[in-house]
Amino acid sequence: MKKPSRQIRDEIARLQDQLKQAETREAERIGRIALKAGIGEFEIDEGALLSAFEEIAGRFRKDGSRTTKVLPTVTIGASSGVAEQG
Repeated sequence: MKKPSRQIRDEIARLQDQLKQAETREAERIGRIALKAGIGEFEIDEGALLSAFEEIAGRFRKDGSRTTKVLPTVTIGASSGVAEQG
């Protein structure tokens, strides 16, 4: 028996809410870990940070695949605490 469209929309809405909650939990967990690692102590361009996280994700993928992007070099300024890219 086919579901009526209203029931499907309700199910989609419920699943979207579950997805949002799951993403929030994951973001909070990863954020806490990043702060413990000291990421919050200095300025990093979002693109560079995203690339670094993609590289980390590639290390842990079950199939061993890595990202194909080349990561920018990020160094921490000794006195300013500001990241430099090069």
